[in-house]
Amino acid sequence: MTEAAPADPKPAPPKDDWAVRMEQAVLDAAIERAPALGWNSRLVRAACEANGLSLGDEELLLPNGARDLAVLLSRRHDSRALKALEATPPETMKIRQRIAAAVSARLEAGAQDIEAAKRCAGFLALPTNVDLGFKLAWESADHLWRWAGDTATDQNHYSKRAILGGILIPALTMRWFEGREAADAFVARRIENVMAFEKWKAGKDFDAPLKAVTEALGRLRYGAKETD
Repeated sequence: MTEAAPADPKPAPPKDDWAVRMEQAVLDAAIERAPALGWNSRLVRAACEANGLSLGDEELLLPNGARDLAVLLSRRHDSRALKALEATPPETMKIRQRIAAAVSARLEAGAQDIEAAKRCAGFLALPTNVDLGFKLAWESADHLWRWAGDTATDQNHYSKRAILGGILIPALTMRWFEGREAADAFVARRIENVMAFEKWKAGKDFDAPLKAVTEALGRLRYGAKETD
């Protein structure tokens, strides 16, 4: 008698399940209402009410309130930017051109919701939310570097994202409040600065001090190496 075939594994839950669909619906309502209400708990409640959600539903869907809503907005803009970049083959461009194109796409992705983006930027600038702003900038920078073809896994992985995140935060603010021309000029200057720094850094051995200390500790432990 043959053994019964194992039961089929349960299928993964669909990506468009209730929570995902409702998050996007609430975000749509929030974007529409943010110019009048700002980015705060009032906005969260109004956007949830517009979708027929009770307070209990709201706490389940957005336990961190306006912070969760900010995450949804940033990730929508990241997805929109990456979609726009699909028509731009990065391998045909130099690295500075890739980064300029990636940042430009991200700025314009957010500009489609510019009034809501302004309110969200003000919210993220509050001392209690600065941590989230840095986290979202890092996340955006990671997406853009991956699109640009970055595969670094050493300290360069982190330094690249930190540097690009440091460009993105002021660039986004300039795009929302001073316009595209000012933001593009700022990004171009910062990329030139970064490229100049990378060129300078390429000729330096920043591991030399650590190597010297390691060698000194080795001599102390094992004694000086005998010479012929």
